[in-house]
Amino acid sequence: MNESDSSGGARLLTPADVRRLAERTGVRPTKTLGQNFVIDAGTVRRIVRTAGVGAEDTVLEVGPGLGSLTLALLPHVRAVTAVEIDPRLADELPRTAAGFAPAHADRLRVLTADAMRVAEIPGPAPTALVANLPYNVAVPVLLHLLELLPSLRRALVMVQAEVADRLAAGPGSRTYGSPSAKAAWYAEVRRAGSVGRGVFWPVPNVDSGLVALTRRSAPPGADGCEGGGASAPDRRAVFAVVDAAFAQRRKTLRAALAGWAGSAPAAERVLRAAGVDPRARGESLDIAAFTRIAACAGHAEEPEDGTGGPADGGGKDGSRRRSSGRRA
Repeated sequence: MNESDSSGGARLLTPADVRRLAERTGVRPTKTLGQNFVIDAGTVRRIVRTAGVGAEDTVLEVGPGLGSLTLALLPHVRAVTAVEIDPRLADELPRTAAGFAPAHADRLRVLTADAMRVAEIPGPAPTALVANLPYNVAVPVLLHLLELLPSLRRALVMVQAEVADRLAAGPGSRTYGSPSAKAAWYAEVRRAGSVGRGVFWPVPNVDSGLVALTRRSAPPGADGCEGGGASAPDRRAVFAVVDAAFAQRRKTLRAALAGWAGSAPAAERVLRAAGVDPRARGESLDIAAFTRIAACAGHAEEPEDGTGGPADGGGKDGSRRRSSGRRA
């Protein structure tokens, strides 16, 4: 066993191993499932090192594929729960662990499931997410797991480079958008490095990036309404504002939030109550500002002419309207 193939007592997969395992399982990587398998031992070591996981961590891995990252994780953590949508890969992974990391194979638990649809993770609550996420569903999977598993204290995910830039972007950035704001609801987010195309089989036509997230409590904002009295809004309410703001990102918030609030004047009242300039655009707001807007929706001062708005849900016809908190 040479150094380039080992990691803490586990032999890591070589390019030849990856191709052999794929042939044995009858797996041909597909774009539909976002399958690009890591074939470089140095890359998986780097991911584990950057993730900062240790002996007390139970790691959740999504899309383990043939096990390249799984084998690098097993010697360093308490346990790994791997969620794999492809039943052939899910069946093979325990055998791969037994063959390449026999001293640590008992730390692995495999769940055959779609990570976007999973409602619970059996066994010990995961404390960290470390994964090469399928690029076609990376953002919704990440946001779903952060919401589903409050036990996750941190995450390190490999995603398409453009998605990594978007997730880690701050207000005012060209790449700042709905994924940036929603990820910031859960965590402090930063870019943690770049990954070249050559470490994958098959080679993708895009570069990759690492994104690190550190969990935090829900951001402040509910106490920012003029006159006070607002309670902290839930995630759905805040994400409804974020979705509305970025659905028409070229428009001012007064116009972009008109549908959400019931009318443009109603949106302006809420924005002013939240201390946000109605002429601003969504790309200039941080998650605390979006939270204040959601919190103020039911507490903005009602005009004397009774035209309605978010405070009573009234529209032009007097009918009650509700914002639709689309699940991210």
